[in-house]
Amino acid sequence: MRKQQSVAAIIFFLVIVWMVVPRNDTQSLGPPDSIRTVNAVSVDQPTTDILDSLLVRTLEVPEATHMKQTRVRGVTKAFRHVQVRSETAGRLAYEPIPRGARVEAGEVLCELAVDDRGANLTEAESRSEQAEFEYAAAIDLQGRGLQSDVVVAQLKSARESASAAVVRAKIALERTKIRAPFAGIVEMRDVEIGDLLNGGSVCASVLDDSPMLLVGMIPEQNIGSLLVGANVEAKLVNQKAITGKVSYLARASDAASRSYRIEIEIDEGFSGLREGITAEIMVDTETVLAHLIPSSALTLNDSGELEVKTLDPNNLVKARGVAIIGDENTQLGNRIWVTGLTGNINLVTVGQEIVFDGQRVNNTTE
Repeated sequence: MRKQQSVAAIIFFLVIVWMVVPRNDTQSLGPPDSIRTVNAVSVDQPTTDILDSLLVRTLEVPEATHMKQTRVRGVTKAFRHVQVRSETAGRLAYEPIPRGARVEAGEVLCELAVDDRGANLTEAESRSEQAEFEYAAAIDLQGRGLQSDVVVAQLKSARESASAAVVRAKIALERTKIRAPFAGIVEMRDVEIGDLLNGGSVCASVLDDSPMLLVGMIPEQNIGSLLVGANVEAKLVNQKAITGKVSYLARASDAASRSYRIEIEIDEGFSGLREGITAEIMVDTETVLAHLIPSSALTLNDSGELEVKTLDPNNLVKARGVAIIGDENTQLGNRIWVTGLTGNINLVTVGQEIVFDGQRVNNTTE
């Protein structure tokens, strides 16, 4: 036990000596004034001859015009989609149009049995012919003073009533053929030959896909910058790119979301689109002056705001706040459009973390 106490005392004494003996730790760091030079080179300039200094790469970025866009989530929708219903009762006498078939306006979708409608028309035409003859005879007699005005008026009324009966019979006969109200595609058909349709029964639904629409909702803070007729670019969920123009902007907002309905008419060249496909819509709003820069050039300042670092004509580093207004995929990679900069700039693209605002660097960019 005494030996262990002695060893512990010796170790404690050595620790105390190590703590109180002064040491010169700054020798390994070199002189305090040995600050390495920072050189700025262009993105495509070799650096083999200046490996003994810190390097940042710069890129000349010109100011350019950019169409500012508003992003909207939406879906494709048919221009119109209606259920075509029977206006009279009857038995389906012929095979109806198949689903998926393209039809023209006025083409027969379903045809009901004529039954007694043809006989009713023949009867109505015969009565109309008789009434016309009787009225003509009464007019002749009236001209010779042999017929009273009352009888002539009665016969005239009978003639008009018979003519109306002919019209009703023709309409009833025509309604046995249920026709497409416009050109489109037969989307749904729930009836088969032999089915009995009542007045108001659905024969088929017809979808008009020329043109197709994109429909979305615009937040209230963005609706003021949009105009009917604005150009639109959109990308469907299957990555297919389409274009169009704004055809409708709602005046009243949705009560729940406080957003406004927007409809875009897709250009005619994009055919074969289906309804209900999700799309990311970019609507042109206004032209602004901006810069297209690499996304990697962005940094955050102490306040958490986006900024980039540039070199001024005196080779001084300048930190400038920016705002992202768009992005673009180019051959050089993903680049972003930003505002907050003016004129052509010398942008620090690599090494922006090792330089600070106001620092002077050696710029070798030609």
